[in-house]
Amino acid sequence: QRLKAAVHYTVGCLCEDVAEDKAMQFSKQSIAAVSEVTFRQCETFAKDLEMFARHAKRSTVTTEDVKLLARRSNSLLKYITQKSEELAASNMEQKEKKKKKSSAAKGRRISEEQEAAVTESEDSNMA
Repeated sequence: QRLKAAVHYTVGCLCEDVAEDKAMQFSKQSIAAVSEVTFRQCETFAKDLEMFARHAKRSTVTTEDVKLLARRSNSLLKYITQKSEELAASNMEQKEKKKKKSSAAKGRRISEEQEAAVTESEDSNMA
C-alpha cells in the first residue's frame, strides 16, 4: 500500500511539472489511472527480471537482465548501457584505490617490522 501511495505521489508530482510546462491540467482520475498503469508495469518488470535471472540459473538480477528488459526501447537501452559502463568504471577505480591503500599499508607494516628487527639485532649486539 505504501509503495502504491509513493508511486501515486510521484506520478502526481510529474504530472504537475508537465502541466506547468505545457500550460494544461490533469484530472485526479487521469493521475490515478497513470499511477495504476505505472504500478502494474513495474510489477511486470520485476517479475520479468526474476524470470530472466532464474532462466540463467541465478538468484540475483544483474545489469544484463535489466538490459534485456529494456531491449525494446532503444533510448532506454542506450541510457542503461551507458550508466552500467560508468558504474563498472567507477567500481574498478574504487578497487584500484583499495588495492593501492592495502598494498601501501602492507609495505609500511613490512618496513616497520624490518626496522624493529634491525633495532632488536642492534640491541643484542650491544649487550
